[in-house]
Amino acid sequence: MLLAIGAIQGIVYGIALWKTATIHRVANRFLATILFFFSYRLIVEICHFFGLGRYDVFYYFFLEMNWIYGALIYFFVRSYTLPNFKWKRGYWIHFIPVIIEVLWSFFIKAQNFYWDGTRESLSWLGYYGYMAWMHYPTMYIISGALILWYSFISWKLLKNPPTPEGYKLIQGKLQWINRVVIALVIFSVIFTLTTAIDFLFFDYAFNFFGYPIFIIMAVITYWLGLEGFTRRKDQAFKETVVLSDGEREQLENIATQLQNVMLSQALYKDPELTLGTLSQKLNTKPYLLTKTLNTILNKKFTDYINELRIEEIKRLLQDPKNEKYTLLALAYDAGFNSKASFNRAVKKITGNAPSALKSKLP
Repeated sequence: MLLAIGAIQGIVYGIALWKTATIHRVANRFLATILFFFSYRLIVEICHFFGLGRYDVFYYFFLEMNWIYGALIYFFVRSYTLPNFKWKRGYWIHFIPVIIEVLWSFFIKAQNFYWDGTRESLSWLGYYGYMAWMHYPTMYIISGALILWYSFISWKLLKNPPTPEGYKLIQGKLQWINRVVIALVIFSVIFTLTTAIDFLFFDYAFNFFGYPIFIIMAVITYWLGLEGFTRRKDQAFKETVVLSDGEREQLENIATQLQNVMLSQALYKDPELTLGTLSQKLNTKPYLLTKTLNTILNKKFTDYINELRIEEIKRLLQDPKNEKYTLLALAYDAGFNSKASFNRAVKKITGNAPSALKSKLP
């Protein structure tokens, strides 16, 4: 039952991810592919349990693609950390191990046509290849090694995302990707170690490698699908304006003028201050002021003004003459026009309640 739930959810979530069109569309499809392979593996075990489809070509073809997971994890992370990701011809090199695994597996299974019960009926390569492939956990050890290697590369990408020009990373949006990689690595290590232990110490008799492992796979598949599905429309990057040297110089001059006027005239104390009135004070156009705030100061107009007002409240709190005034009275004096707007601004900018402004005084 648990295997079936994991398989069905993996397929459902995989289809939803595949059809979602966002800036991370390619990444969603790589994650969907991982879910499809996991779901297929679970379905195989369910069919095996009921004695169905054991010797079908379809069964063997996809079953012998254990070495694909490392590359899929890597390209999922790479395409997610590159919003303008495009497939390049050279990327196919990462799937060479999969091709080798499939061809080698079919070569080994073809030895059954020549086997007559004696070692001499097989070639040297066929005999020792069959022994290494069928009687040793070679396939799973190499699969685990590939996943670890590609996960290591993926972690390096997550640590220092190669953000292209014209995009800005939104803080915290890659944390769930890191959790996905860690979960897949943990499962791979458990999968590989239990197989190796079962082979080395129990000669596959203890059956560590069995339904307990696939129950874990079902849980991972369900969680992975849910994690991806809930974030399928998230965007880890936002587009930024690429400025020419002349444009940047113009906007930097406006930013300097803005900061000077704010310090000298304290315009933020005006509760009716708007982008339009401020641009008139600076003798510039509103769209240029907005562009300056967004690209040079990396702030929205409201946040910029509210930050100045909060700093003003902090200065007022440090003056002993203001001890008789309430915090709300000082907020009105700093330019806030209501208690609600003051509370929202402090919570958004500082992450704390307004009362924390007093508690953090020196």
